[in-house]
Amino acid sequence: MPISSQEVRKKYLEFFKRQNHEVIPRSLLVPQNDPTTLFTSSGMQPLIPYLLGQVHPNGKLLTNSQTCLRSQDIEEVGDNRHTTFFEMLGNWSLGDYFKREQLNWFFEFLTSEIKLDPKRIYVSCFIGNEEAGIPKDTESADIWTQIFTSAGIDHDQIDIGTEENGARIGGGDKRISFYGDKNWWSRSGKAKDMPVGEPGGPDSEVFYLFPNVLHNPEYGDKCHVNCDCGRYIELGNSVFMEYLKTESGFTKLPNKNVDYGGGLERISAAAIDSSDVFRISLLWPIIQKLEELSGKKYDSHTVAMRVIADHIRGATFLAADGVIPSNKEQGYVMRRLIRRAIRFAFELGIEQNFLEDVTRVILGLYGEDFPDVKQNSEHVIATLAREEKIFRQTLKKGLFEFDKMYLKGTNEGHQLVLDGYGVFKLYDTYGFPWELVVEEAYRRGVGVTPEWKKDFDNAMEEQRSRSRTATRGEFKGGLADHSEISTKYHTATHLMYRALRMVLGDHVIQRGSNITAERLRFDFSHPEKMTSEQIQRVEDIVNEQIKKDWPMSWREENTNEALASGVMGAFGDRYGDRVKVYTVGDPEGEYYSREICGGPHVDHTGQLSDGGKKFKIIHEESSSAGVRRIKAVLN
Repeated sequence: MPISSQEVRKKYLEFFKRQNHEVIPRSLLVPQNDPTTLFTSSGMQPLIPYLLGQVHPNGKLLTNSQTCLRSQDIEEVGDNRHTTFFEMLGNWSLGDYFKREQLNWFFEFLTSEIKLDPKRIYVSCFIGNEEAGIPKDTESADIWTQIFTSAGIDHDQIDIGTEENGARIGGGDKRISFYGDKNWWSRSGKAKDMPVGEPGGPDSEVFYLFPNVLHNPEYGDKCHVNCDCGRYIELGNSVFMEYLKTESGFTKLPNKNVDYGGGLERISAAAIDSSDVFRISLLWPIIQKLEELSGKKYDSHTVAMRVIADHIRGATFLAADGVIPSNKEQGYVMRRLIRRAIRFAFELGIEQNFLEDVTRVILGLYGEDFPDVKQNSEHVIATLAREEKIFRQTLKKGLFEFDKMYLKGTNEGHQLVLDGYGVFKLYDTYGFPWELVVEEAYRRGVGVTPEWKKDFDNAMEEQRSRSRTATRGEFKGGLADHSEISTKYHTATHLMYRALRMVLGDHVIQRGSNITAERLRFDFSHPEKMTSEQIQRVEDIVNEQIKKDWPMSWREENTNEALASGVMGAFGDRYGDRVKVYTVGDPEGEYYSREICGGPHVDHTGQLSDGGKKFKIIHEESSSAGVRRIKAVLN
């Protein structure tokens, strides 16, 4: 019987437990206290502070399976390997083992545990960057040579340089390929683009060959391991993080770290010898349910079923992690996933409510391994079903607006013509899928300009540019920066959190925060708008604590004991056995609040009033259903 994805996940974690790694829980899909990104998009993202040198409470050797979401891949879904939601199997060495152990272990896991054919495994290494003073990674290549030799596999090397050059010369049967930027890892991509303070390093990627997949010349004249034709699929990437970008170039980090991440879905597909990740045990039952609901077959409606399966899986986990569909930030992406899935369901002829049936299948696939998702199952189903009902009403409104714009409107007695900007308005303002807009135009005999798609794409790109500008920044331990004022606002957030619970009640739970040098923003659970009297009382309490000049301190504590004693945390956060607890006051005597947090904070609360400043709430509003948002300043 083919190995299941659930078995692959279990084998991976057990394998690294045998190598003395501690299994840590997954982080939420929505990062807490990180204003620079909407979603957790890799396993290492929550571990950046520890890769930079902070001590992890679970030690130096860590492993987990992290749920991830990459909304930028939403348009890619439909081929055989791209998904917006996925699990990333990870293992980390924080200043312990390095290249030799990591590469040997990963090869052993793939060939001994998962039983992949070693002759179909190919790898890539970093070609070096002379300008940055970073040498070619011959060490990793030598290790791979020894590994392949021991396995009786040919191991010729080739310096490809770039993907474009690979498409020109091809990889042939070369086992080890050297690339430039493709094998340098940092969150910002190329070494020259890295901001000061960002860690990075060379990496080694592992690929699996599917010989029955023919090369598509659309991706270049010749095939190589980094070709996008689907003949080779990347299984994992071992990053050897040993550099830090400085004002003058690169310096070595205090520790040499290993950061490995590998796609559970892709490894599972290789394990069943399928180049189609949608045939694995975590996705195929969803496809089968869609076949049942539509009466159509996957082979003839492949793209539509892939999109629906991926998007609803992602939306299910977003709902489980506390996200609610909305027109802002994470809620907007969630709404887009659900609505795209419904749009593709129309293509399958599924016009009745169907999300509950599909969501129950997904919950069944993950319930055993993710108990937190199972516990929230009824909430998840209700959230998606409600959005489906809303969107079906939205479609009706979209059709009404379409009629008003193009059938009832005239221009000097002539019927208006649909152009790309009109399509975008219906799509962006009314949530009417652009595919349906154009389809409706043709069906009703409304003229469509030949350049409509170009204009629509231009409008979309303008929106994406605005979105990228709005979210640009760098992650540094949960804050926009570590400046003095941002640190003060971080401390003020702690003071306000406790004050909100004192004024509104213990139902108040942190649902997220965004802290910059200009202001703090704090989301919390509360069913109604705060009164002016409540706002004033919170301000007074916070300013009282600033005036008292409480000392700030932290210490590591047992997680269960800390939570049982009343220590506060953020909604849905997953913690290991030990946590860092910050105390406003004396943890052994009188104190104002105690909260799980990674820091940083001021030494005394009185520092928040330097220059005579006071805490002031400048705005209170709804963030989403049952969640309020406060913006506050020190002035």
